[in-house]
This record gives sequence, C-alpha cells and structure tokens, in this order.
Amino acid sequence: MSGFTENALIRKLQELNSSQQSIQTLSLWLIHHRKHHAAIVKTWYKELLKAKDSKQVTFMYLANDVIQNSKKKGPEYGKEFGAVLIDALKHMAKTGINAKTKHALHRILNIWEERGVYEPERIQEFKVAVDPNDTEVTNAKRKAVDIETKDNVKKSRQEEKTRQKEHKERRKSDSKLESKAGSDGHNDNHSSSPKTPPGDPPEPEELIKALLELESSASSDEAVRERIASLPPEVSEVQLLSKLEDKESALSLSAVVNSAVELLAEYNLRLSEELEKRRKVATMLRDFEQAQRELAKKAEATLEEYNIKLQKIYEVKAEVKSHIENLPDVSRLPDVTGGLAPLPSAGDLFSV
Repeated sequence: MSGFTENALIRKLQELNSSQQSIQTLSLWLIHHRKHHAAIVKTWYKELLKAKDSKQVTFMYLANDVIQNSKKKGPEYGKEFGAVLIDALKHMAKTGINAKTKHALHRILNIWEERGVYEPERIQEFKVAVDPNDTEVTNAKRKAVDIETKDNVKKSRQEEKTRQKEHKERRKSDSKLESKAGSDGHNDNHSSSPKTPPGDPPEPEELIKALLELESSASSDEAVRERIASLPPEVSEVQLLSKLEDKESALSLSAVVNSAVELLAEYNLRLSEELEKRRKVATMLRDFEQAQRELAKKAEATLEEYNIKLQKIYEVKAEVKSHIENLPDVSRLPDVTGGLAPLPSAGDLFSV
C-alpha cells in the first residue's frame, strides 16, 4: 500500500466518487495510515469546503465508513472527526442542501445514534447544524424520530434477511449456469461479473490484509458455534414445551431462550458482516486478477517486441562477422617500401 503524503490524500479525495467501492477503498487506505489521523481529518475538512454540493455528501459517507470501521483499532478518527463535523455540517447547510442530501445526512446521524458512535447530545448538535431552522426540537418530535429510527432498523434487518435469501438463490442459479457454461470455453470463466463493473485493482498489501482479516471471521469462531450447538433442544423444538410442568421451569426455559436469541442474533449479525467482507474480497480478487492478466498481456507483447529486436541484432552481428572475415589480411600484403630510397628531409629540400 502506498505511503501517506498530504498531496496523495488530496489527489485521492479529488478522485473519490459516490460508489461503494471507491469509498471503501479510500477508507481502508485512511485506516491503514491512522497514525496521521490529525493531518488526514484536517485535509478532509479543507477539501470538503472546496467540494461541490453533490460531492460533499460523498465526503460524509467516507467519514462515516472510516469512523465506524476504525473503532476496533482505536478511537482516534472518532475524536478527530467529532471536532470538525459541526463546522462541516454547518458549511453544508449554509451552501444550501436539498431534501435528498438532508435525508442522507440524517440517516447517517441516526445510524450513529443507534450504534452509540457519539453521545446523544452530540448527535443532536449535529442535527441542529444540518437543519439550523429546527433548533427547538420538542420531546414529541424526538420520540417520533426514535420510533421511526427503530422502524427503519427493523425494516433494514428484514430487508437484509430478504437480500441474504435472494443471494443464496442467486448463488444456486449462478452455480448451475457456471457448470453449464464451463464446457463452452476456458475464457468464459474469467469474464468480468455482470453485476459490478471492474474497478481499480487493490494494492497487494491491501489484498493480503483483507484475506488475513477473514481468518478471524465469524464462521471460524469455534467457541460461539460450540455454544450454539450445546443449547438445549427445548430452545428450538416447540413440541417439547408440552413437557413443562410448572411456572418455575417455564421461566427458567424463557431465560435460556432469551439468552439463545441474543447469542444467535449477534452471531447472525457477524455472519452478515462477514458475508459483505467476503463479497468485497471477491471483488478485489476479481479486479486484481484482471489487472494481472492485463499486465501479463503487456509483458508478453513487450517480450515479443524485444525478441524481434534481439533477432535483428543477431542478424547484424552475423553480417558484421562475415564482412570482417572477408576483409584482406593487411599483415600478409607485400612490403612496397623495400628497395626504395628514403624520402628527403625538410632540411635537404631547402639547403642551397
């Protein structure tokens, strides 16, 4: 992964676009260089002030990705961004943001509030910065927002389950198509995915890091899987409830069930996050493989070009050697000076 410089960061921020891959790639680079968090956030803020209205939201998406994904490694980014976010949001509100942008910002803030990224009072300050005309938020409105947020979270979870189900069905369908198309030719297996266009290839260090992170993923957490496997059968088999004889045993089973629900919900969330990471790594591998194939083609073309040049040089060398061999041997020529009088000197010529 390339080293950090302020000019490199400015260039990457200028090239940033609203695609998920662009945001996540730059986010990984920033998290990797988190020891420069102060300079990074300062540059991020300066470039946001220069950015057009449409790109300012992309800067906020980048900040959101960095803040949330760097929490496990340290609180540096959360604190550093927290110091400039109010001014950044005020600047965005002052330049005139439309309803769509305002909705996107409130969605980020609601996620932060739900996940405890910042204190509720701090979140409220951010919301006021986004919408300065709404400085007096009533308790009723706050409650409505909380209810709406919970509903959105519930809806998002439901949508995530639906997406996972659709993804499994698509994978089955894709597997059948791939096995059917496998006999049509080897090149078809290396074609780009129709779902996502190829992007910039990752650096080898970045790809290795992403692969190493998968080693500690949820699916390899044997301790949690053993806990799930050791749950009593009454937790998952409804017909066994008929064996409950008194209220005390029912309450005891209820506590076990609640604990199992929390355990499974947390594990399912981790598995969903792992699935997203694996999708991302798959995309990185595809882009990296495609880039290597292109580099290999270029290397082959260059090799062929220089082989042709080398062959020409060999031909010239052989021609020069042949020409040298056909030249007469000067050492074997007769001595043309033998028996002749020596030439007069300059003094002999001018003497009287």
